[in-house]
Amino acid sequence: MSVLLETSLGDIVIDLLVDESPKACENFLKLCKIKYYNFSPVHSVQKNFTFQTGDPLAESPESDGGSSIWGVLDGPSKRTFALPVPPKLKHDVKGTVSLATVASPHDPDERIAASQFIVTLGDNLDYLDGKAVIFGKVVEGFDVLDKVNDSFIDGAGRPLKDIRIRHTVVLDDPFDDPPGLVEPAESPVPSKAQLATVRIADDEELDDNMDEESMEKLRREREARAQALTLEMVGDLPFAEIKPPENILFVCKLNPVTQDEDLHLIFSRFGQILSCEVIRDKRTGDSLQYAFIEFENQKDCEQAYFKMQGVLIDDHRIHVDFSQSVSKLSESWRNATVTKRSGQRGGFGGVAGLEQKRQYRASDTATTTRPDDDYGMVFRKNESRRRSPSRSSPPRKSAPRDRRGSGSPPPESRRHRYRDRSHSRSPHRGERSYREKDRSRYDDRDRDRDRRRDPRDDRYRDRRRW
Repeated sequence: MSVLLETSLGDIVIDLLVDESPKACENFLKLCKIKYYNFSPVHSVQKNFTFQTGDPLAESPESDGGSSIWGVLDGPSKRTFALPVPPKLKHDVKGTVSLATVASPHDPDERIAASQFIVTLGDNLDYLDGKAVIFGKVVEGFDVLDKVNDSFIDGAGRPLKDIRIRHTVVLDDPFDDPPGLVEPAESPVPSKAQLATVRIADDEELDDNMDEESMEKLRREREARAQALTLEMVGDLPFAEIKPPENILFVCKLNPVTQDEDLHLIFSRFGQILSCEVIRDKRTGDSLQYAFIEFENQKDCEQAYFKMQGVLIDDHRIHVDFSQSVSKLSESWRNATVTKRSGQRGGFGGVAGLEQKRQYRASDTATTTRPDDDYGMVFRKNESRRRSPSRSSPPRKSAPRDRRGSGSPPPESRRHRYRDRSHSRSPHRGERSYREKDRSRYDDRDRDRDRRRDPRDDRYRDRRRW
């Protein structure tokens, strides 16, 4: 019983030990049959020891470690299954294939497995005996094993250039298919989660003379480009290839007392400065001890970089570097985009439409408030004192002066108009309460209310005043 694995480095043929490990062989065969292993990466490479594969999402945060065929068909509750360890099978030759397992919590003689499997790259690896369940042997493709063993890997054992299982072919299957298994007509297309795990594609041509350091640098560049593309997609960058401006310096390790004008004065000797800003906490206003200085010319910025490194400012030795921030460029791009779309209603740039929905505006306040109150419900103490009637004592009696002309109202109408006025004069302290002198000048409501309170009470007077 054999399976052919088509990898990016060549083909590997595995003979299965059906009689010794029937459960492990059935799981492996059925996963190969449904193309579960397609695009699975090779990882955890240990030179002259082993490599591991079998998880389609290995090295991805979304990975669950792989699933058995029963977990794929019946759900996550059957993702793993228990296996006995064959006592007679040993990892004694190169190319031994075994399922990666963990100890069973119920039986020490059993191991828990899923989909991942291990292939040995050396002989006499008795360390794996009892820890991995052997189910097959490599019979063809030892040159592929040598290529995996000689590949460039990072600290975690992952090849810098992807090594992937491209296709699986079941040459012979003695087991009946479990209920619900459907063999696809063709190999499935890799999912987005699988494509996200690509570093350097397995079909990408690289310089054979490139050393490990150069390949690591290339990997980092590709990873940074992929992250920039993600930021462009979510709108944090105007475009992925944006570069930071070369005329802005980043200054850090500043003294908290250092101000914008201090830095402007010190750095202005190198050339014209367009802006100088110490970054501060938005809530407290405290300095975060770093700043950005924008020069008009790039050469002035370079000269300041070479001359100001490690200079002592306010008893702090500063560090200077070229700015890597593109936030200012992104902000300019957003502002320009909003300006272009400001005429639209709604959407990203519907600023005019949003402005019309604002609830409180200066123009609305000016037209809706009362003429004698500039702030609506908010009042000025001085104005309220002047406008509010003094109810603590009666107004001073004064003889009415007749200023009537030909069109003046009669004295009786003037008396009623005076009764409605909201201003009154406070009496002398020695005068008695106004209720004993003139009750006709105030309405019934004030009269009834004043009967229940003593207007000479200081607390009542203060409360009525304010």
